[in-house]
Amino acid sequence: MKSKLTWILTPLLALMMSFSFAQEKTITGTVTDESGLPLPGVSVLVVGTTKGSQTDFDGNYAIVASQGQQLRFSYVGQKTVEKLVGSSAVVNVQLLEDAQALEEVIVLGYSSKGVDEVTGSSVQVAGDKIAGVQLPSIEQALQGKVAGLQMSNASGTPGSAQDIRIRGVGSINASNQPLFVIDGVPIINDNFSGSDNASTFNPMSAFNSQDIETMTVLKDAGATAAYGARGSNGVIVITTKRGANNKKTVFNFTSNVGFQNEAYNEAAPLTGAQRLELLAESLVNSEGYARETAIQSGVNDGLVASNVLDYDGTDYKWDALLKNKDAMLKNYTLSASGGDESSSFYASLGYNKTEAVVVGANFERLNGILNYNKKMRDNVDFSSSINVSNTKQNPILEGGSFFANPFITRALINPFNNPFNEDGSYNTDLQYGSLPNVLYLLDNNITRNELTRALANTKIDWELVNDLVFSTRFSIDLALTDYKNYGNQVEGDSEDVGGSVVVSAEKNYNYVLQNSLNYKFKLGENHNFNTTALFEYQRNQNSYLFGSGENFPTAGLTNLDSAGSNIDAGSSFVDWYNVSYLGLLSYNFAGKYVVDATYRREGSSRFSEGLRYGDFGSVGVAWNLHREDFVNNNIFNELRLRGSYGITGNNAIDENSYQALLSYSADYAGSGAAFASQFGNPVLTWEKGKTLDVGLDFGIYDNRLSGSFAYYNRTTSDLLQEVPLSLTSGFDNQQQNIGEIVNKGYELELNYNVIQSDNFLWSISGNIGTVDNEVTKLAIDGNGEEIDPSAGSVYTTTQVGIPVRSWYMRTWAGVNETTGDPEWYLNGVDGEVTSDYNAAERIVQGSAVPDYTAGLSTHLEYKGIFMDLDFYAAGGHQVYEQFAQFYLRTNSFTLGSFNGDQRLLDRWQEPGDVTDVPRLSYNENNNFHATSSRHLYDGDFIRLRNAAIGYNVPSRFLNKIAFIDGLSFTLRGTNLATWVKDDGLKLDPEVRADGFTRLTTPPTKSYTFGVNVKF
Repeated sequence: MKSKLTWILTPLLALMMSFSFAQEKTITGTVTDESGLPLPGVSVLVVGTTKGSQTDFDGNYAIVASQGQQLRFSYVGQKTVEKLVGSSAVVNVQLLEDAQALEEVIVLGYSSKGVDEVTGSSVQVAGDKIAGVQLPSIEQALQGKVAGLQMSNASGTPGSAQDIRIRGVGSINASNQPLFVIDGVPIINDNFSGSDNASTFNPMSAFNSQDIETMTVLKDAGATAAYGARGSNGVIVITTKRGANNKKTVFNFTSNVGFQNEAYNEAAPLTGAQRLELLAESLVNSEGYARETAIQSGVNDGLVASNVLDYDGTDYKWDALLKNKDAMLKNYTLSASGGDESSSFYASLGYNKTEAVVVGANFERLNGILNYNKKMRDNVDFSSSINVSNTKQNPILEGGSFFANPFITRALINPFNNPFNEDGSYNTDLQYGSLPNVLYLLDNNITRNELTRALANTKIDWELVNDLVFSTRFSIDLALTDYKNYGNQVEGDSEDVGGSVVVSAEKNYNYVLQNSLNYKFKLGENHNFNTTALFEYQRNQNSYLFGSGENFPTAGLTNLDSAGSNIDAGSSFVDWYNVSYLGLLSYNFAGKYVVDATYRREGSSRFSEGLRYGDFGSVGVAWNLHREDFVNNNIFNELRLRGSYGITGNNAIDENSYQALLSYSADYAGSGAAFASQFGNPVLTWEKGKTLDVGLDFGIYDNRLSGSFAYYNRTTSDLLQEVPLSLTSGFDNQQQNIGEIVNKGYELELNYNVIQSDNFLWSISGNIGTVDNEVTKLAIDGNGEEIDPSAGSVYTTTQVGIPVRSWYMRTWAGVNETTGDPEWYLNGVDGEVTSDYNAAERIVQGSAVPDYTAGLSTHLEYKGIFMDLDFYAAGGHQVYEQFAQFYLRTNSFTLGSFNGDQRLLDRWQEPGDVTDVPRLSYNENNNFHATSSRHLYDGDFIRLRNAAIGYNVPSRFLNKIAFIDGLSFTLRGTNLATWVKDDGLKLDPEVRADGFTRLTTPPTKSYTFGVNVKF
């Protein structure tokens, strides 16, 4: 029976197999987008097999399949489509745009890839998230959106720079700022302020957030190695909006108007009455006077100025007078976009006016952009963009110009002083203390930065043969900066010289030329290759001219040609260039296994001729587990293991650091003279970064829950460090490549779509990144001791085994309950205490580098009503209140000449008092104000970064208005609430990367009302 069954089944199976093979045929067709244009690079797969193909430059494909099988067509940014193979051998497909999937196209600067193809660590933020944050500088929108990115304001003055750190601090003396790339071109992002005394001037404030399509943060070497010697600190890639083919012209008008105040400030100066009370008490404690007559006795003995007896008790509120309460801000943008069959465009015009929260400071920007694309021929594409802006900033002198800074003055000016005369004019003869009337200075001095910037970019793509594309791009970034600082003749620092002026003009030209060849090809059904060879030349030329003068004949004349004496001038010119050769190779097998390789050879004129070139590169791999048969695709729609290792560089050093230099500013016998000013080091080279990154990306249940987890280890070697020289050289130090820093940590990102229905949407996303920063190597002196790059600082130290620039100071032990004297731990830790400040030992007290940064966001939408909440947090670090050394003194400095903080009201007064403010003593210096952990605070904080509620008007209502296609209203708040861990921290916790709380413009809390109209 078995034999008969075999004879029956064998021919039957043979017949079925022959029938099956007979049905296999070559299927051809064209894939287009929703506008009918061909889509190159579309993945075509036979469902259930490993057979695959890809469309060519014209959207055509060919694949072998059998009738009854399904073909799956997928392309980044488009909805996936499956088609059944029927009797026809032609299957044409039109793919529709997938708004959610568009966010999955990662823009890497030199290339764009789908998420499945990326092996490095990167985070992309969509343009609507950027435009929604009403801040002058576009990069501020990234705070709290990217794991491992720390961002803080250099100042809250509108248009000021941001301190940005990606995965820790990698350098001691070179820059730690990331590289910015706009539309494929590296740009200059230096501080453009004309003076170190004034607020910083951020060049990124020249760009309008409404024009941004995406911002992508590249974090590991696998993603940044393509940028060679500039990628060590991470890269932020920005793309601007462009039009689409075959789309009608659409206009978009956005208006945001509101006001702002300080976000967090719980410090307050003493009132006049409080200061008078403390003055009397300090004289009692110091001199033994009777309380009732202490001030009169102090005057009689010459300790206190006699005019204190004339104080009438009025509380002159300088603090309130210097604040610009409810400072106005407004931002308007009008844009248009569209295209025909062969071309597309995007254009916009924007205006921003933002007042600072201190009187006399503001920011203003007018900008325009035009992006244009044109298909010149079937195989030639042309694209261009030009972004032009004029930005004006009236900053405050919050750098080194001490009492012209209104924030310092409002904390330290004697409150006995009346700011105004009886006729309402400014009082320029303040009787108490030695400070000028800063209100008069703000009204009569001039401090102005102005930047005119033009960023032009032109690119041509030419398909030489099928899938071989030659591209050439040329861009120029032109920045013209003017600065003026005029000090009046009547009051302030310039009073004694009859008024003064400093002016400067700076021109910065940055040229970039790129030529590249890109070739995509397949070997067999599953081996997909994408290769790029690129040459890049970047040149930067900077010319600087300044002039100064004094002694103006009359008020109102502020220009240099009116100065009568001490006229001076100077100029400088800096020219540097980079030459780079780049190779990119990407390979994937059936979409499952991905390998990336990057090699860049880069030359920089910043180094000596024999050491100008360096080699950088990376290797990355990814395994798309969700494409494996053994993974349950009903659960996992994305599951990917990835890893990368690479080498990057940091060439952000002075242009002539390697050269021995002469200075010609000397004078000898009435004639000019030169002297050696820099020893030089011909073997100086770039700092090098080596990064290992391992990650897991996942998405389950149709991305209902998605996220990523990563570990990184980033080592920076050949650190630039000043090394002592023999005294016979005539120089103290020489810059050398010695030292090493390690940053390592973990990053987690989660996204959860809680509710997804036709009428109700609720999503939550969060991220956290940790940083463990450690110095592992430093230079050694002649005695075999480590050289501390922070030597000489009373605040910090840099030693092997601890974070860079760790806090290093005496440890506060409190106030002696019996005597009221301040005390410190003798050994710096615990046990025996001492009231002798100099006898106490300094120890490491923590770091300014946060152990973690985190963000949390939620979005709710119901029938057109929406709400957004964004939180940002940082912690595990310490911040130092630098100006406590002035307003927390307990002697005549504060109580006799200037003013103190209200925390002095909690001073020790009698035995048994438990407080952290010592006894007041007019003529004693107890060093309470000196550097110690008393003024060092835990920097942990949580901030409600952004909150918005709005309404998208439904189309059924708009249909009645012929010319309006979309209408929305938004009420938005920024920095609405701040929670701090340490109750002693009275100033804003969001400080610069170095960890100091300074008396500068703090971050602001704002409220805006926005209207968006599409027509």
